[in-house]
Amino acid sequence: MFNLHEIGAGLPVAETIDQLPALIEQTGSLVVEAPPGTGKTTLIPPALHNHTGGKVLVTAPRRVAVRAAARRLRHLSGAPELVGHTIRGEHRAGSAVEFVTPGVLLRRLLTDPELTGVSAVAVDEVHERQLDTDLVLGMLIELGQLRDDLRIVAMSATLDARRYSDLLGGAEILSTPAVTHPLEHEYSPHEGRLSGSREFYAHLGALARRAVDKRGESALVFVPGVREVDQVVAATGGLPLHGRLDAKDQDAALSPSDEPRIVVSTAVAESSLTVPGVRIVVDSGLSRVPRRDAARAMTGLVTVSEAKSTADQRAGRAGREGPGLVIRAYSESDYRHLSTHITPEIATSDLTDAALTMACWGTPRGEDLPLLDTPPSAAIADAEATLYEIGAVDDDGHATDHGRRLATLPVDPRLGTALLRHGRRAAPIVAVLADSPRGDVSRARPDQRQVKRLEKMTVDKGPCTPGEIVAAAFPSQVARQEKPGEYLLASGTRARLPEDLGLTGSEWLAVAEVSRTGQRATIRAGARLSEEQALSAVGVTDTLEASLVAGKIRGRKVRRAGAIELSSTPVKVPREQAAEALRATVTPEMFTYSDKARSLKERLDFLHARLGAPWPDTAAADLTPELRLLAQGTPIGKIDMYPAMQRLLPWPEAAKMDELAPQRLSVPSGSNPRISYAEGRPVTRVKLQECFGLATSPECAGVRVQFHLLSPAGRPLAVTDDLASFWSGPYQDVRKEMRGRYPKHPWPEDPWTAQATARTKRRS
Repeated sequence: MFNLHEIGAGLPVAETIDQLPALIEQTGSLVVEAPPGTGKTTLIPPALHNHTGGKVLVTAPRRVAVRAAARRLRHLSGAPELVGHTIRGEHRAGSAVEFVTPGVLLRRLLTDPELTGVSAVAVDEVHERQLDTDLVLGMLIELGQLRDDLRIVAMSATLDARRYSDLLGGAEILSTPAVTHPLEHEYSPHEGRLSGSREFYAHLGALARRAVDKRGESALVFVPGVREVDQVVAATGGLPLHGRLDAKDQDAALSPSDEPRIVVSTAVAESSLTVPGVRIVVDSGLSRVPRRDAARAMTGLVTVSEAKSTADQRAGRAGREGPGLVIRAYSESDYRHLSTHITPEIATSDLTDAALTMACWGTPRGEDLPLLDTPPSAAIADAEATLYEIGAVDDDGHATDHGRRLATLPVDPRLGTALLRHGRRAAPIVAVLADSPRGDVSRARPDQRQVKRLEKMTVDKGPCTPGEIVAAAFPSQVARQEKPGEYLLASGTRARLPEDLGLTGSEWLAVAEVSRTGQRATIRAGARLSEEQALSAVGVTDTLEASLVAGKIRGRKVRRAGAIELSSTPVKVPREQAAEALRATVTPEMFTYSDKARSLKERLDFLHARLGAPWPDTAAADLTPELRLLAQGTPIGKIDMYPAMQRLLPWPEAAKMDELAPQRLSVPSGSNPRISYAEGRPVTRVKLQECFGLATSPECAGVRVQFHLLSPAGRPLAVTDDLASFWSGPYQDVRKEMRGRYPKHPWPEDPWTAQATARTKRRS
């Protein structure tokens, strides 16, 4: 048992901790809402142990936070044997409470789905919406439905408590009021912020140094990543704080100090960590978050402006121990225009690892898994395709034996595949790849603890090169130089190679990381590769391709490695193969559409964009009958596309099409003007008098019809999708001008009423 009185001394959450047993027994779960510095991470876990009598697991989203939370509870409890922690490559036993990262708990759930011996799990910092945290919570909720004795707690400093309560089946909410000290805010914008210039990070360092010298208090500087931490540390002589540091260097930043200092941190210090003595926060206003570029099949970390909730969270660090100063390196107007909340990682990240976890858990594609946000179907489809390619899932999306083996490895499934394929000697490069490398990965120094762990998980399979290992993990990112400094990836993406990466001059590369820079893709890390190794990794195919040139079919035999064309030979296309050969080059946009076909296509495009499934994407239409006509010699301009559009209609939902996207609009005058969807929304051109009696704008699939209102002579008068506002405002000016010009036409003062419609019909 823990002495909660001693542990909670001075912690605001101690004032409400007595409510925990009664609240959590209502539904078996609890939502804890407590601002930073109130002590929830320190006091809730031992309170759960005292209540349940069993072992308590606590997740925190970062290794630094896990280690620091465990160390603090060990110190305050005076019973170090009761408190343990587990992070990648590091474990310390604890019999009562164990702090872990969400990734560690995910793997534990897959190997022990019942969490044998665990009585409660507290999931901390759920507001950060990290992907692993979302998955852990969803899996725990399912486990809680099978284990009546398991208690689940979701904790956060800033969260939508009601949403989490609903997700947890109506869980009670335990709130602790914030204990805040007054904060002074300053804004010091710099033009290099969004470009991430060196001058901007020098500006951050100068702001911190000036504030520390003036106030004699410690400062915490927030920057988006490790590279930026190093820049500001070099400029200020401060202490770094991020997840790649060893425990000794992390402790240096987190230990109390009698002298004012500058600590430069990534997001690890936003919430669950306390840096002692800090009264000054200097905020870059930038966050580094995962983003998936589906069009280029790329995923990576990008630097974006922080969310307003993040800005407030960072600012709060200055007021934990007393009155503080917050210096934001952007304008007050920038702050007002920040997005309100963090974008969930599940909506923007590559989901390959998550999809494998869900498949191994028995919920392929996330079906039925209780998640706060549903993963995007396109991202899940891409992830499942990748997993199928490496043999991790079967045709139905269920995990194979190989997939379950990959799920136990502490790396992405693609890296796990490379490790198992090439064996123990691949461990150093796999360790490098797992750590978001930059430049030539063959020259990077891996985390030796991670290397040793990976070496134990496979056998020696002989020598292998860094390029082979990278290519085994990312075969679609094998690339050939098209011209100096520009490469074509097997996926079809063209990417620029910066000269400073140390990889120039190689015809073939195995790309480890590629990111989007503006409208271009840029290679960030990779290794050299021989042509033989490249073709072995990607595979070579020979295909017959055909295209229409001046209305005639022209063919060629193409040898490719993915999208990389190795050779091409002109050939005659046999008629029986022409239709299939044309499939890759003939698109729906190349055909001539009749008015009837065009109208149906635009309506389908509108419904697809607005409602999604089952309304189809016309760009993906099956053109098999049309291709056969082309192969038989029918000119493309004489092929009717209406049947192709009709084949796309989803049945039985097609019966609702005239209701969701009607071709004509019903108006009181009875004229029924046509609705066009060419602009991606419903638009109608109609004489103003025909709309009398129509009080509000009708909707098509939830989108208001845009009216192009015309004069009796058919000339434009106004454009609106809000008739109610138009009648009560602009119409009166139109009426004054038009009734003198068109005195034989009605211009009632009350155009929205049925009486106005009747008068219009009598006059006409």
